[in-house]
Amino acid sequence: MDRQVVDRQVAPAPVREAPLGDLGRRIAQRRTRLGLAREEVAARAGMSAAYVRHLEEHPAAAPGPSALLRLAGALETTVTELAGGTAELPEGLGKASRTAELVQLGAEECRTLLGTHGVGRLAVLTTDGLVIVPVNYSVVDGAIVFRTDPRATPGRAAGRRVAFEVDRIDEAFSSGWSVLVQGRARTVTDPDEARRLTERVYSKPWAGGRRTLWMRIDPVGMTGRRIAV
Repeated sequence: MDRQVVDRQVAPAPVREAPLGDLGRRIAQRRTRLGLAREEVAARAGMSAAYVRHLEEHPAAAPGPSALLRLAGALETTVTELAGGTAELPEGLGKASRTAELVQLGAEECRTLLGTHGVGRLAVLTTDGLVIVPVNYSVVDGAIVFRTDPRATPGRAAGRRVAFEVDRIDEAFSSGWSVLVQGRARTVTDPDEARRLTERVYSKPWAGGRRTLWMRIDPVGMTGRRIAV
């Protein structure tokens, strides 16, 4: 019997049930995050660069368990993570490392990590109590900026002291970091400033809809921690 057929018969459920195309996107995203070229990943996994490209660019690509294991090792992650088995789960379910150490980050490293852009968590004290919501943000000229709907929770942060947190968890190595910013939020009312932000931001709202209100947070305090192994 063909070996590829055998591999598919014994493939774990999360691998078989992964939506078409998701595997390629996860491979490419993880490779980019590690700063690796396709050739480097291929060398680590013991496969050709053309095959890695095929996996990334063809939605119907279906590697067997052996290839997935080698790819996961090359990308310093797990098969479950590559296959999307943890997509709907919160991060941090893995076991802690026996040699973990909590390290305080300096101001410069905090600014560097904050400037990688993406999704952060905005904490604001409203009349209904403390509320924490995720927002897609960018950093422009040292300020945290994001777009929202005036009626949405982030829009209620205008004129208030807020906290803003970003983090990254690496499940495969039980490590990660977080940066906490404190500052005052304000709406951007100057049309020229709003236009400049529109031209320079990296992250756009994933939630969709018309989110025309620009908000910015000018940091007055910043701290960070890293779980080192």
